[in-house]
Amino acid sequence: MAMSQTTPRKFRRRAEARPDELLDAALDLFIEKGFAATRVEDIAKRAGLSKGAVYLYYESKEAILEALVRRGVVPIVASVAEMGRMASPDPRKSIEMAIVQAGQRMADPRIAPIPRIILAEAGRYPHFAEMYREEVLNVAFAAITGMLNAGIEAGAFRPVNPELAIRSVIGPIVTHILLGHIFGVKSAASPLEFLATHLDILFNGLLTPEARDV
Repeated sequence: MAMSQTTPRKFRRRAEARPDELLDAALDLFIEKGFAATRVEDIAKRAGLSKGAVYLYYESKEAILEALVRRGVVPIVASVAEMGRMASPDPRKSIEMAIVQAGQRMADPRIAPIPRIILAEAGRYPHFAEMYREEVLNVAFAAITGMLNAGIEAGAFRPVNPELAIRSVIGPIVTHILLGHIFGVKSAASPLEFLATHLDILFNGLLTPEARDV
């Protein structure tokens, strides 16, 4: 009797874990072989499943990559958006916390490769670029733009154009990723050291003279 009660629970736990097991297997293969060279049957074999079982969870290899974005990257930008919605007496701290927390989480070795894969494949698969823009970039841009507007209204930031300034906030971070992982231009600095330098330059450009002295 005990076996009949225990086995279904184990089976359910195993079934619930399979989407993550598939995503983990796919990510490993995308890193090792590249997205284009990875086949669905390769993912199934790495995950210990049949090819048909993969399609029970994901309709295509493209859907698997999109699921990786939604599992790893989308929650990070959602937390940045939440910070943007929270009223803060210190706009500088809001932006600093958002960038540092997002930067630390994006440095996770199970998350960091995902944007790189999207960058590498966006030209060949335009729908990846569209999906990433809508679910990641647009959300992050709106959150940081709101923080910039709050800082301007509070008199802490100079009256810059937030829609243009956002590119100065996000641009160096994207460039840092491209230099290191696409072009092989490595830096001895840790991610936190890079972010600290970026924030120092950013705020010396944004802050009013009065706010710099606080």
